[in-house]
Amino acid sequence: WGLMLVLSVAIYGSHAPLLTLCKVDGMIPFSSTSVVVLVELTKLMFSLLFLLTWNRELLGVAVSWRHVAPFALSALLYAANNNLVVHMQLFMDPSTYQVLSNLKIVSTALLYSLFLHQRLSMRKWLALFLLVAAGVSYSCGGLQDPGSPSKMQLHVTLVGLLLISVYCLISGLSAVYTEAILKTQALPLSLQNLFLYFFGVLLNLIGYFWSSTEGGFLEGFSSWVLVIVVSQALNGLIMSVVMKHSSNITRLFVISCSILVNALLSVTLFSLQLTLLFFVAVSCIGLAVHLYYGVT
Repeated sequence: WGLMLVLSVAIYGSHAPLLTLCKVDGMIPFSSTSVVVLVELTKLMFSLLFLLTWNRELLGVAVSWRHVAPFALSALLYAANNNLVVHMQLFMDPSTYQVLSNLKIVSTALLYSLFLHQRLSMRKWLALFLLVAAGVSYSCGGLQDPGSPSKMQLHVTLVGLLLISVYCLISGLSAVYTEAILKTQALPLSLQNLFLYFFGVLLNLIGYFWSSTEGGFLEGFSSWVLVIVVSQALNGLIMSVVMKHSSNITRLFVISCSILVNALLSVTLFSLQLTLLFFVAVSCIGLAVHLYYGVT
């Protein structure tokens, strides 16, 4: 468990630095929808490999459509959110998105408490709000480029606020709904993942052809993009284990802890400097972990 969670923290934290390494003249040269399709396809192939390795006897078992159909909605919610992230950038700057997207911690926790009937104590709610505070602090200036000392200015339109609200709601709903399916079905995780990622590949392929961007499917790809695809696929599989055998709350703590890895890589690779807000964020995360998982 510990190794999986540490690996997931490392993958979450390295995602943004890896994207920066992929940039050419300050621009991302590849199609984000192509990457999403390849990530889903890689997860599908890994799930099939796990099924053939450890649950081969299930290949001949007849599975009811009632077991398969729920994963279509789960994949649809994830696909909708992936596309929403792209469209939101038209109505707010990236910094505002980074700050406001931390609200999905609250939406996920609320939906987790309501739909999975998990009553959270005031102590645990305080811990989750500290995670939000940590994310906001880090997004507002936890790292600073010595060559750009100007203060961050946030900009968002009314439509942007509406879209970020929908994004946070769908983000929480997709995570909690998927956790509910994984836990209520008496099927091995490898088979459940096979259903989920089959629909994921299908829906994201439709999204790719619908957007029909100019250039080839693999245009602009590099070895760094391959690292992103494999790491994100691996992280998706780890998160499915977390949701099956732990909870979405654990996932939220993993994402928040990834700030440490993100900062370390950003300082090492891009010579960025840590600010006071970074240490505020780290303190909030440490206190949150103590409040949520510590002995009462």
